[in-house]
Amino acid sequence: MAELLNQTINQDLFELLDWLPVGFVDLLFVDPPYNLSKSFGAASFRERSVADYQLWLEAWLPRLLPILKPTASVYLCGDWRSAAAIQTVMQQHLILRNCITWEREKGRGAKANWKNAAEQIWFGTVSERYTFNLEAVKLKRRVIAPYRDASGQPKDWQRQSSGNYRLTHPSNLWTDLTVPFWSMSENTDHPTQKPEKLLAKIILASSNPGDLVFDPFLGAGTAAVVAKKTGRSYVGIELDPVYCCLSEKRLALAEQNRSIQGYAEGVFWERNSQPNLE
Repeated sequence: MAELLNQTINQDLFELLDWLPVGFVDLLFVDPPYNLSKSFGAASFRERSVADYQLWLEAWLPRLLPILKPTASVYLCGDWRSAAAIQTVMQQHLILRNCITWEREKGRGAKANWKNAAEQIWFGTVSERYTFNLEAVKLKRRVIAPYRDASGQPKDWQRQSSGNYRLTHPSNLWTDLTVPFWSMSENTDHPTQKPEKLLAKIILASSNPGDLVFDPFLGAGTAAVVAKKTGRSYVGIELDPVYCCLSEKRLALAEQNRSIQGYAEGVFWERNSQPNLE
């Protein structure tokens, strides 16, 4: 187990599955290829029927379950094409607790269809005992209509020199994320890179300092980088050696800079509500 800790593993997940330790993961984050035709560096994925995509999920997700602790949480990413398959598989093997929709403000508009500007993340747990740190993931929103109580004092909001804000409970609709683009320090050439802020929400909510975060489709390393920045351990598996190198570079940079765009002062800020955060 010690040999795996805080490592980026350049290997095929399917070849490694049966060699992983039992019961060592606190948080499993999975961002697999969605059900569409796309290239990921040296690898590629072809769109298939919903039934076949479900069979593909069944080929590896149940085999990951033994590595989870009884208190572990699982987050599985997808989009509308893969929704039915993911929900079916999650419900068969885990306690399905929610489905997060996050606004993905990037990409060209469609000419004969609605622009696809949202993705989903299914949240499940192994058992009824699991971590959820509510106070760690509250969102700081600008107050548009500053209500006051009978004495004239702010009701559920605070005055600040930069404006009026309130802390709100996290919901399953995330509209405060910015997909990494060329001028952001976290941006890489990976075609489906997730924002560090997205991973920070998941990791801070569903793990504690010192816990282990496991990502079997590591890509450019966002889950590992954010785990490191937030004081967690990590293990990541990635087939493409170029993406493994990108992950290692980002992990080295995280030694000097542990900031996460959109997250500061212990809270998540609404998009564009605080200078220099997004």
